[in-house]
Amino acid sequence: MYGKKREINEKQKRFVDEYLVDLDATKAAIRAGYTPKTAAQSGYKLVHKSLVSAAIARAQAERSRRTGITADRVLRELARIAFCNPADVIDFDKGTVQPDATEDDKCCIAGIKLKTMNSANGNMIEREIKMCDKLKALDMLAKHLGLYDGVSGEKDSEKEKAQTGVVLLPPVIPLTPPMDDEPAEERDVS
Repeated sequence: MYGKKREINEKQKRFVDEYLVDLDATKAAIRAGYTPKTAAQSGYKLVHKSLVSAAIARAQAERSRRTGITADRVLRELARIAFCNPADVIDFDKGTVQPDATEDDKCCIAGIKLKTMNSANGNMIEREIKMCDKLKALDMLAKHLGLYDGVSGEKDSEKEKAQTGVVLLPPVIPLTPPMDDEPAEERDVS
């Protein structure tokens, strides 16, 4: 057993493939052929099984390489939406996209509607420019950065401290150099 390489079986491979579809362990277990009655437990056990979770991670990494979709790229897109200034994109007087809007700014447009209406005074054009949801993007970034617990929306200062990357060191007794006329002492600073 020590020299034998352990691999996942065919049913587990099907589970890995199905799990990548929607990241729902229960549904993936059912689609992979596990009993629907116990699919929730089977799915949970499978995603926590080291060989299966490693296969999932490899498959996700391969998909990321293949598609070019990475966590960094997703965060950059969220940041574009979150920090876009609508005034840089929309000419509010004319109801049009600013001619000098950058590609980054234009990526924040969710849709444009033009509606032509006939009236006694001639044709009128109603324009609607819908921007991507700025608050949703900010919320997703805040959750990613651990700025609040995401459930109640309140800040969790302990969690925030843990995720800042700041390492708190214990206080240190300052060392003063000995004067010329006194001998050097060793201090215990532990």
